Amino acid sequence: MKNLADALGQLHEAGFQTIGLDSEGPAELEKTFDGQKIALVLGAEGKGLRQKTRETVAALARLDMPGAIHSLNVSNAAAVSLYAARKFLANSE
Repeated sequence: MKNLADALGQLHEAGFQTIGLDSEGPAELEKTFDGQKIALVLGAEGKGLRQKTRETVAALARLDMPGAIHSLNVSNAAAVSLYAARKFLANSE
């Protein structure tokens, strides 16, 4: 494996839905989940996902936040998105 795009390709082949988190994503994260295997992809703080990664993930999604906050730091975004994914997976069993 040379890079993240290769790893994402292998995840796709293994049946994972890859979701890149992006504050400008076209859909709410919770409405993006589909299937039993989910791989969440988070970018660097400030810069976000690289262009190649944005093009390689199966979906781009955002965390909808109330009020003026539109973006979280990466550790908080990871915690919230992992919680949402776990909740989805528990409800779909």
